[in-house]
Amino acid sequence: MLPDNLLVLERGWLSSNNIVFLEGERAALIDSGYVTQASQTLALLEHALAGRRLTRLLNTHSHSDHIGGNAALVEAFGCQVVVPHGIDATIAEWDEEALLLSPLGQSAARFRHDATLAAGDEIELGGLNWRAIAVPGHDMDALAYHNPERRILISGDALWRNGFGVIFSELLGHPEGAGGLKAARETLDVLARLPVEVVIPGHGAPFVDVEDAFERAYRRLAAFEHDVDLLVWHALKVILAFALLERRQLPRADLPVFLARLSFCQSLNARYLNLSNEVLAHRLARDLIRVGTLRDEQGVLVAM
Repeated sequence: MLPDNLLVLERGWLSSNNIVFLEGERAALIDSGYVTQASQTLALLEHALAGRRLTRLLNTHSHSDHIGGNAALVEAFGCQVVVPHGIDATIAEWDEEALLLSPLGQSAARFRHDATLAAGDEIELGGLNWRAIAVPGHDMDALAYHNPERRILISGDALWRNGFGVIFSELLGHPEGAGGLKAARETLDVLARLPVEVVIPGHGAPFVDVEDAFERAYRRLAAFEHDVDLLVWHALKVILAFALLERRQLPRADLPVFLARLSFCQSLNARYLNLSNEVLAHRLARDLIRVGTLRDEQGVLVAM
């Protein structure tokens, strides 16, 4: 299914998958996980490298769960960092608003980058040629990587086995009226036309039921297009679930104050829901407990 020298270190939701390309005595990596798990990322990577030297680190996009380990890996290996061209200035200036760090209450260690890739560029990784593909939607500057020879797609958060990453760009707004949902549909259309037999997503195991995955993604997208409030509520739940994964637990009574500190959550609530922080906290906790993402242990919310 995958070449022997292409390894996928499947992580979870706090950290993105780490995709390793073994290249003789060297190696390259796509995405580095979340900052609080950087030591775990380093340990997993050192085991996978088996004495090889990491020389290149690429990112699919700029969200914290994909770039958070960059600084630690640069320090450990002295590797070059390559980011999507569209985030060149954002990374260089370390704009925490544009990176969605401060609005979502997330963290990442600042890093320097050495080069950029733009849509249409080609790069050799693991002895294969990969073409960078623009996949706006979840992140308007995101890139996926496609190898037509082996029919492999590295999709980042543009396509998962069951959906895709939150379309934050729709909720943030975007210049020239090009909303994130429209961009996400165009992205799915582009990816669906590629010759693909296996997808390596940003989260979750690689999968081969590609047509079924596209069907599920289109259905989810259509639901959000029909009712943007569904997208808003989904985004709020994902933001809270991610925060609890990082913190592990939070007294339930503190949740309204915690939400009040997240400017993105406050903006969504004011624009779409108009709920008090107490009601918002109650409903979010209730829904996340119901689906098993959180549990309430004597008044303390604990991530599952």
